[in-house]
Amino acid sequence: MSRFWKGFWQLADPKIWIASTIPMLVGATFAYVNEKSFNFLWFLLALIGVYLIEIGKNAVNEVVDYITGADRFVTQDKRTPFSGGKKTIVDGVLTLEEAKWIGIVTIFLACVIGIIIALYWEIKVLSIGVLGVFFAVFYILPPLKLAYRGLGEFAVGFTFGILVTLGMYVTMTHNINWNVVLISLPLSFLITNVLWINQFPDYEADMKANKRNWVVRLGKEKSVGVYAMLFAFSYISFILISIILKNYFFLLGFITLPLTISAVKNAKKHYNDIQRLILSNAKTVQIYILTGISMIIAIILQ
Repeated sequence: MSRFWKGFWQLADPKIWIASTIPMLVGATFAYVNEKSFNFLWFLLALIGVYLIEIGKNAVNEVVDYITGADRFVTQDKRTPFSGGKKTIVDGVLTLEEAKWIGIVTIFLACVIGIIIALYWEIKVLSIGVLGVFFAVFYILPPLKLAYRGLGEFAVGFTFGILVTLGMYVTMTHNINWNVVLISLPLSFLITNVLWINQFPDYEADMKANKRNWVVRLGKEKSVGVYAMLFAFSYISFILISIILKNYFFLLGFITLPLTISAVKNAKKHYNDIQRLILSNAKTVQIYILTGISMIIAIILQ
């Protein structure tokens, strides 16, 4: 049993829940400042529901990537904390069957929570939740296998940027505000970039497993250019947000620019040296977190 729970938490990987925590906090803060609306119980329930979807997604990814070989083909020198899956099945911490059941149970529980929120609090959350579960499951599960067909980057950016932020705002306010989509754009670009740079260490393994993400399709050298471009789009979106919402505190997002320049320079120089590239992986996560914090401050200062 201790082996199973060790494997469960390794698969759940709470440290990466920051991917969904940031947009949920941004959405909730925007809801409170705009409409003075916040309910801790439903906020907590939504938080748990999204975390369960994350665990389920991780489990489904682990199972499919093991079967296709995407995780098994990762050589020891290419293993990093940011890539190669959660390594639970490959390292024998969980069996294939255990990972499969973790995925089924956690996604089922997330659906139960979503239905409770929809029935007893806000029905508009239902369609957002259905989309979230759809992308979590078919991100890698047949027949769609979005991550294998060059659509995984879009799915991650849309889900952890726009969908989660808007979902939390609707849960808190009972209203749809399209400005929420606008303010979620920097998070969409940056979380896509977290995934993008994390695909570099798995490049050879993904190619062998026919996992045709865009880093595999473009090659590492060209993909560094897209990595820089996604950062640029996030900064451009801050300018648009500050102009459209007339809240120039959103320009605080530019505080991460030195980190961004450093991350891109490192990726350009070391895209074939995985151990040195890790610095760019780590800095991309830091930029995402700092951006989320700067956005929350900007909303409050409004």
